Amino acid sequence: MTVLRQEADPAEAGLDAGALERLDRHFTRLADDGRLPGFLVAVARGGRVAHLTAYGARHVAAGLPVESDTLWRIYSMTKPVTAVAALMLVEEGRLSLDDPVGRHLPEFARPRVYESGSGDGVRTRPAAGPLLVRHLMTHTAGLTFAFYHAHPVDALYRAAGLESSVAPGTDLAGTTEVYAGLPLQFDPGTQWNYSVASNVLGRIIEVVSGRPLDVFLAERVFRPLGMADAGFRVSDEQAERLAELYGESEGGGIEPIGGLPLRGRPRFLSGSGGMVATAHDWHRFMELLRRRGELDGTRLLAAGTVDLMTRNHLPGGADLRAFGSRPAHDQPGNDGVGFGLGVSVVVDPSRTQVPSGLGSFGWSGVATTTFWVDPGRDLTVQFHTQVRPRGSHTVFRDLRRLVHEALTD
Repeated sequence: MTVLRQEADPAEAGLDAGALERLDRHFTRLADDGRLPGFLVAVARGGRVAHLTAYGARHVAAGLPVESDTLWRIYSMTKPVTAVAALMLVEEGRLSLDDPVGRHLPEFARPRVYESGSGDGVRTRPAAGPLLVRHLMTHTAGLTFAFYHAHPVDALYRAAGLESSVAPGTDLAGTTEVYAGLPLQFDPGTQWNYSVASNVLGRIIEVVSGRPLDVFLAERVFRPLGMADAGFRVSDEQAERLAELYGESEGGGIEPIGGLPLRGRPRFLSGSGGMVATAHDWHRFMELLRRRGELDGTRLLAAGTVDLMTRNHLPGGADLRAFGSRPAHDQPGNDGVGFGLGVSVVVDPSRTQVPSGLGSFGWSGVATTTFWVDPGRDLTVQFHTQVRPRGSHTVFRDLRRLVHEALTD
């Protein structure tokens, strides 16, 4: 186990200490008011951590504090890790972004697209073109989530038991077969819809590599990068360090809720959201991306591949609001933000809801974890707590604003 530590003075790193104190006070107040159990925030410039704060409880009832080695469920922050693994296979010539998904998963060989109707009366047609690996990585595949309640295909996902994106009683292979049996919302490549696509990508990694997803990531990503605690399971040694998961209550407070992972190896290995990690683990992963594929002499990806991953792939430079399926993605927070291969990318800072550097990329998790890398400012930021909100919240917007205010160069 390795613990993240502060390595640089804020002023030397181009950060204003007073502004960082305001940042800490803001989130400390949320914890003191019972709206967060606790939190960890880390800000680094040039790879050196210049601000690190751990505050509050990782387990409120037990009185256990958030510490630098606390283990967090990062949920959808798993997706960029899955994307890196897939790109490693692309570089090895074992996979191509332009491979039809059906080449590796035959159940996707003849995708059909929603045309009209609902429930048992849904009518479909053959897709206008093949579903490609790049469509999975850019979330333009036509797949969806059951929780949207925005389209008749979302309802079909719920009817198939996919409320949590997992078909009951199945593993990753079985669940992707269920996805394949449902129609796409739209022709691949024609819209952006955040979806279960990274689970399908995780299954492709298994098929192409001949290794279970958790084994492949452990051998090819986590161990080479020194991400000692990252993975899909929590060992007995790690269990006490795992933060409790909370949900927002109707009154605005928080209450404990169930959450994966449980002890032992999970049956379902989610390339979309199954990982746990510490702040040190995630700092190592961000550093891999900031340094364009290399860390401490270990190169996982070519610099050009990371550049490809972290640039906008939506047609014509579109952002998520313009290219996103409606009404699910017609939100002000999607203005000025495009999408690369597994990460969001800022394409127009003048239109983003909060101050953002051009080309900044990252992603977030449903339990209110987030990260971003700003290449122009040589900046990396990560924030962790464990609260699944009932609706929209301002934590991420506040964090970006407060970090921006702390930058002095």
